[in-house]
Amino acid sequence: MKKRYGWFLAIIVALIMTVVPLGQTQHAQAADNSLEQIQKKGTLVMGTSPDYPPYEFQATVNGKSKVVGMDVEIGKQVAKDLGVKLVIKKMSFDTLITALQTGKVDMIISGMNPTAARRKNVDFTHVYYQGGYDIVINKTDQAKYKNKDSFKGGTLGAQTGSTQYNAIKSQTKNTTSKGMTSQSDLILALQSHKIDGVAMEKPSAEAYVSNNKSLVAIPSDFNMSSDATSSAIAFRKGSTSLVNKVNVTVDKIKKENLVKKEYLPTAGKYLKTNTTNTSMGHYWKAFATGIEYTLIITVCSVFFGFIIGILLALARMAKGNAFKTALRWLATAYVEFIRGTPMMVQVMFVYFGLGIFVNLPALTSGIIAISLNSGAYVAEYVRGGINSVNIGQTEAARSLGMSNRETMRYVVLPQALKNIWPSLGNEFITLIKDSSIVSIIGVTELIYQSNIVRSDTYRGVAPIVVIMVLYFILTFTASRILNYFERKMQHD
Repeated sequence: MKKRYGWFLAIIVALIMTVVPLGQTQHAQAADNSLEQIQKKGTLVMGTSPDYPPYEFQATVNGKSKVVGMDVEIGKQVAKDLGVKLVIKKMSFDTLITALQTGKVDMIISGMNPTAARRKNVDFTHVYYQGGYDIVINKTDQAKYKNKDSFKGGTLGAQTGSTQYNAIKSQTKNTTSKGMTSQSDLILALQSHKIDGVAMEKPSAEAYVSNNKSLVAIPSDFNMSSDATSSAIAFRKGSTSLVNKVNVTVDKIKKENLVKKEYLPTAGKYLKTNTTNTSMGHYWKAFATGIEYTLIITVCSVFFGFIIGILLALARMAKGNAFKTALRWLATAYVEFIRGTPMMVQVMFVYFGLGIFVNLPALTSGIIAISLNSGAYVAEYVRGGINSVNIGQTEAARSLGMSNRETMRYVVLPQALKNIWPSLGNEFITLIKDSSIVSIIGVTELIYQSNIVRSDTYRGVAPIVVIMVLYFILTFTASRILNYFERKMQHD
């Protein structure tokens, strides 16, 4: 999964490299007023991956799920000292730097290590926390594993894009490395014995172990530089004045030892709250929100995808002058390109690539990307449906004096729709499930909400069972409704 996801991300970066330099140039030119821009805007958008307790994680507070943790407290202090409001944007750890470079977020506070490779792409503040690495294993394997060198012939996992993942690949021998985007996914893989250990920072390891009696942490013994075991705040390249201002806050936090005195204890309180009630019924609001966004994405994508599909199908069947020929070739190229690239890549390109020019919300970006994808497939269904209508129908309509447009609208398309209804129904069902892809850009649909519940409760399997049932209910209900209308059309 890590390799495939890495290739997807590489493709996205390659596609937007032609426009990113422009954005980076603009950022560089605005280096002297980066602080002024934030203060003028009045908000500071913090990008984070809230699945890394006690740094950042989801907790239920007064019946509502919110992002909490040590890094969130630091973000609040930074925003307070800048005199602006803090806005937290949740997304996958792998996408944070891309989000920063494309202007989706103003800073990253997500337990990020200020390594030399990352410094080439972003600017870091002073270090606000110095930690280390542990490896979390199942308690039943405690006698078997002692450190990283004990995993020969086994599998070690870590969060994709993290320094721990790179350390596993470079500092272990005969050990398989497994990368996943979420810590909760890694813990689930560990408990289901898909992997043998999970490398993570010491505070996170302690958080998981203290809340799960079946786990235990062992020393990693990774040979790491100080940068690789520390955490700092990331800003866009060239944001010198902003970084200098925030460094004042970071230095104050370190001088007063606020991380250990206040921020970690506060995170610990939320961790205890999370494990007070871990029943799935307690999180019904989270699942309800996931269903709501899943249906919004699906219904909107089906509607716009159907319109796009009809237009593309008609364009592909256009014949005549040079304009129609060009239109046909463009429509054909679009359909082939969309069908030949993964939807995940398309979602990321719309959100990050187009985001350089238009700051689209994550939900809007997801709907646009899925609609464009669906339109390419619907176009082929519609084209096939039109071709399935007997040519005699068209000739009869034309003999009655109907124009080409009227013939297509009133005679051909209604019959084509009847013929392709099962295919359109399958597309609708598929979109219900494919909507889960937008979770990578932080849209709170069912998959995203299940990850929140897993991070909240430290329970890996139960949330998955719940969303499996919910997806089945959604798809089964939708299929019954579609079958009803199919029977009505057949009867007519």
